[in-house]
Amino acid sequence: MLVRQQLSDFFHRYLRIPYALHVHEFQSPKKPKATYVFIHGIGNTLHSWDEVVARLPKDVRLIGIDLLGFGKSPRPAWAVYSAKTQARSVGVTLLKLRLAQQPIIVGHSLGALVAVEVARRYPLAVRQLVLCSPPFYAPESIQRGIKPPEDVLRELYRIAKKFPSQLERMSPLAVKFGLANKTLNITKDTVGSYMAALEASIINQTSLADAAKLRVPMDIFYGTLDPVVIKKHIIELARVREATVAHKLNVGHEVIGNYARSLSDFLKTLSR
Repeated sequence: MLVRQQLSDFFHRYLRIPYALHVHEFQSPKKPKATYVFIHGIGNTLHSWDEVVARLPKDVRLIGIDLLGFGKSPRPAWAVYSAKTQARSVGVTLLKLRLAQQPIIVGHSLGALVAVEVARRYPLAVRQLVLCSPPFYAPESIQRGIKPPEDVLRELYRIAKKFPSQLERMSPLAVKFGLANKTLNITKDTVGSYMAALEASIINQTSLADAAKLRVPMDIFYGTLDPVVIKKHIIELARVREATVAHKLNVGHEVIGNYARSLSDFLKTLSR
């Protein structure tokens, strides 16, 4: 077992070979009209999409992926959990699936930032992006005075990072009161991955600028009650970028309830 772990570390850490991620095929018809790949948000798993996929037609292929550090995917303590690292692993995973169609990639929160990076790296492998609650933040301001909203959020994230035990205690309550998806699970085993992803992918990111340069069609869903999404960035991105549509919903951050129903109704239209 020790030798196997050492070999794994050598290949992935030092040779920089991406990890293959855990995949679950919700359904796989023989001749699918479309293929959807679902990428979950921070602290969640691929089953955070259960409510959405349950409403989709049976003639489409539905694939869920556990990001590096979450669910049943590898959880290396040494890894840098950036969107770039995640996207490389998603790319290897999709290659192993040997998809017959360009997939529509659906990403939520952190998964939306990873989806942008996947499309940036492998543009010919992506038919379309559907981004849910993407926390697009402009570069951190170095000017004094009133801070922009994303910098205030960054400060809150940095404070949260100092108290991982509090996050462990709060996650079950967030699920209980409907503030988080049912698959949110921050424990002693997963809090390290959670913190690393928060730092590398959300606090320090280039996703907003990267999204503006993409050529693939993009639909962005955001909630008017979402406390961690900067709405003006999404509205501006849809205004200046061709083939981009912003969908405003009266919901919060998580894809549950009315959000899940609205998203699944939209996804149905893409396979007709």
